[in-house]
Amino acid sequence: MTIFASDNVTTACPEIMDALIKANSGNVDSYGDDKWSESLKKKMSDLFETNVEVFIAVTGTAANSLALSALTPGFGNIYCHEISHINVDECGAPEFFTGGAKLIALKGADGKITADDLQKNIRGLGVVHNTQPASVSITQACETGLVYQLDEVSAISELAHKHKMKVHMDGARFANSVATLKKTPAEMTWKIGIDVLTFGGTKNGCLDAEAIVFFKPEYVGNFPFLHKRSGQLLSKMRFVSAQLETYITDNLWLKNAEHSNSMAQILSKELSNIDGVKLLYKTQSNEIFANFSENIINNLKKKGYSTYQDELNNNSIRFVTAWNTTTDDIKKLVSTINNK
Repeated sequence: MTIFASDNVTTACPEIMDALIKANSGNVDSYGDDKWSESLKKKMSDLFETNVEVFIAVTGTAANSLALSALTPGFGNIYCHEISHINVDECGAPEFFTGGAKLIALKGADGKITADDLQKNIRGLGVVHNTQPASVSITQACETGLVYQLDEVSAISELAHKHKMKVHMDGARFANSVATLKKTPAEMTWKIGIDVLTFGGTKNGCLDAEAIVFFKPEYVGNFPFLHKRSGQLLSKMRFVSAQLETYITDNLWLKNAEHSNSMAQILSKELSNIDGVKLLYKTQSNEIFANFSENIINNLKKKGYSTYQDELNNNSIRFVTAWNTTTDDIKKLVSTINNK
C-alpha cells in the first residue's frame, strides 16, 4: 500500500488533467514557442514580483542538476546537507551535469544547514590545487520536513555571496514551505538572496513538471544550450507548460500544499497520542518522521503499508501527506498502527 509512502505516488489533480486536455487541441509551434510557455513566463514573473527566466524539466533530478550546472564550474564545490536529495538521491547527476563539481556534504542538525556550518567548511578559495567554493544548495522544505526560516536563508545567502558563491534552492516542496511560513514567493527567494530556484510541481498535483527559475538574467548564460543538451528541451513543451501555468493560476499550487500540510498536522497529532510512537521533528510541511516500536512496524508491513526510512534515524519511518490525502486515509492508518 503506497499511500503515505510519498507524495510522488498520487494522481495528478483534476485541474492539471483538465489543462492537459485543453492543451491537446490543434497544432502549435514546438520547443516552447506556444502560448502556454509564453504565459508561464509572464505568470512566473508576476508570482515572484520580478522578471524571471523560466526553463522547464520533467524530473526534479534534471531540474536540480541543470540549475547547479549554471552556477557551478567543473572545478567548483557545491555545499549542501549530507541528506540532501542532490547528495543521496540523484545518482551523481549534479556532478555529471556540472562536469565534475564536488559536493561538499555538511552535517547540519535535523536536515538543515546554517551559515555557521557553511563558514566552517569554506576553504581553498583562489588556491589552484583545490576545488573552488562555487555554490550552495539548500532544500525548502528540507528532507526532514522542516522549513528554513527567512533569517536562516538570508544568513546563508549573505555568507555565500560574500565568498562570491551563488545560491540554489531545491524547491521540490517549495509550495509546502510557502504555505507554512505564509510569506510571498518573492520573500522566500530572491529577496533573501536565492539566485536560482527549482520550483516543484510533481509532488503537489502535477504530472512530471518542474521549473528552473532564474532571478538574475546574467546567470542564464549558456543555459539554453545545457537545457537542450540534457534532453529537457521538449518538442511538445506545451504539455508541461500548460501544467505549470495552471498550477500557479488562482493559487492552485498553494491550495494543494495547504491541504497536504493540514493533513500532516492531523496525522502528526494522532501519532503523538499513540504509545510506542515518538515524533522526531516538528511537523512543518507534509512530512512526518517518527520512531515506532517493532510491533507497530511489523503490523504496518503485514497490512501492506510501504514505508521510507529517515536518513538520519534508521529506526524511524516517514509518512507523507499529499494534495488528495483524506481524513479517512488517516483514520485507517492510525487504526492499523493501533492494531485494530
